[in-house]
Amino acid sequence: MTPDEGQLTVNRTSSTDVQHRQIIMSVDDQPFATLLFGQSATKPIAPGHHKLRAYNTLVWKNVEFDVAPGEHVEFQVINRPGRWTYLLVTLLGVGPIYLTIERVPQG
Repeated sequence: MTPDEGQLTVNRTSSTDVQHRQIIMSVDDQPFATLLFGQSATKPIAPGHHKLRAYNTLVWKNVEFDVAPGEHVEFQVINRPGRWTYLLVTLLGVGPIYLTIERVPQG
């Protein structure tokens, strides 16, 4: 990382994650990482406005964010169950999984 670059980190470590399905990440429409539960990925990123996209093979989520020179921006991605997920899994063998992207506060 140069002094003019920022850093982007995406974590998939939340205790609320269902720990199923990969989450495919891209930044500004360029592939970035494929995360399984417990994994993280970090990359240098140019200052400016960016779009982070997450896809769990069921749902897309997009987040726009800005990076200042030298800033470390961090996000948490979560494959989370819905209200009826576990009941449907018990009855049908499948259930909905929702995708969440949360920015981690710095400090």
